[in-house]
Amino acid sequence: MQKLRLLAFLMLLAIVFILAGCIENPSNDAASSEGDTEAPSTEEGEKVVNIGYSGPLSGPAAYYGERTLNGMQMAAEEINNNGGFEVNGQTYKMNVVALDDKYLPNETAANAKRLIQESQTPIIFTPHSGGVKAMQVFNEREEFIIGAYTSEPAITETGNSLTVRIPPRYDGYMEPFTNYSMERFGKKLAALPTASQYGKDWTETLLPYWKEQGGEVVYNSSVDFSKDTDFFTMVTNALKEEPDVLFIGGPSEPTAKLAEQARKLGFDGGFIIMDQAKLDEMKSVTGTYETFEGAIGVMPLVNADYPGTPEFVEKYKEKFGETPGSEAGFHYIATYIFMEAMKAAGTVEDAKAIREHMEEGIKQLPKEKQVYTIEGIGEDGGFITDSRVAAVEDGEIVPIEMEQ
Repeated sequence: MQKLRLLAFLMLLAIVFILAGCIENPSNDAASSEGDTEAPSTEEGEKVVNIGYSGPLSGPAAYYGERTLNGMQMAAEEINNNGGFEVNGQTYKMNVVALDDKYLPNETAANAKRLIQESQTPIIFTPHSGGVKAMQVFNEREEFIIGAYTSEPAITETGNSLTVRIPPRYDGYMEPFTNYSMERFGKKLAALPTASQYGKDWTETLLPYWKEQGGEVVYNSSVDFSKDTDFFTMVTNALKEEPDVLFIGGPSEPTAKLAEQARKLGFDGGFIIMDQAKLDEMKSVTGTYETFEGAIGVMPLVNADYPGTPEFVEKYKEKFGETPGSEAGFHYIATYIFMEAMKAAGTVEDAKAIREHMEEGIKQLPKEKQVYTIEGIGEDGGFITDSRVAAVEDGEIVPIEMEQ
């Protein structure tokens, strides 16, 4: 009898362990899709403030999402290693809580609600306009700031009082991109940008401007980089119209491959590169800038000469084994600015107060942290940034003057 009872007890115990394992597995799976963010260690009397992030950490856009997150994590790590920061006599360490949204706006909204409820984040970063728009539906009601990494002008034209746009608006690139391309190559433009909403918005801004300057749009289509991997047919169709300039853009890697395909098909004109693609990242695909001769786009961070750029590039390369792009640089500096705004506001919780002290936060940013020159924050909530563009000439990056 005792043996039967012992056997029954052991079987019950085994079932309990099995069930426990089943319960643990889903949480492990969920964690695997989140950023590798470990809460900082604290000394007695120190507290932790959580900063949220929702971006693509899996799927086709994971490369992009990881590099935006890298900038935030690098800044937070530096802050914590230097003893944290003090607000009204209280020392805080910064913890970046990152969730994967797979580049889907509905997932961004769900992540934001989770970050608010579970981590009480006063600020949530996201690196895509769809995610920003999804959070703008409720961020003022829930009282958290959106750290919006998107150059879409509409983001700050909604009047949302708790949205901070981090990079420059893309409509500022129309004049220098158009003038340079027309003067060097001619007035016939063929458009083959990414098929995303962002690509459509860019196209609807550039093409009318091109025509206003006396140019002609000879071809207008788009590329779904999530599906299309062979660009031969669409590039061939565009080149049949004998354009002087190709307008292309999207993620850097497929954009580079599209440009390379155009060269192989005999195109010797210029490229207008929308700001999502980066010239230095495109070079890493082809191994040379010669493929992109005559291309104009945003200035690669590694070629910029802002006060804090050299030190940041060196530290980033040491930590991640690669050169940083603007995604990492802007998230790095924005994290520091938000910290300084908290100090000026005297709170790490009141999003409205933090937002009201963003200008002070910008002014308090140490020179060595100025990876970009940010002069202030506009009434619309966008950083006022010293934008720079560059072109590829004779296989080298050359700065191009633009009106600020």
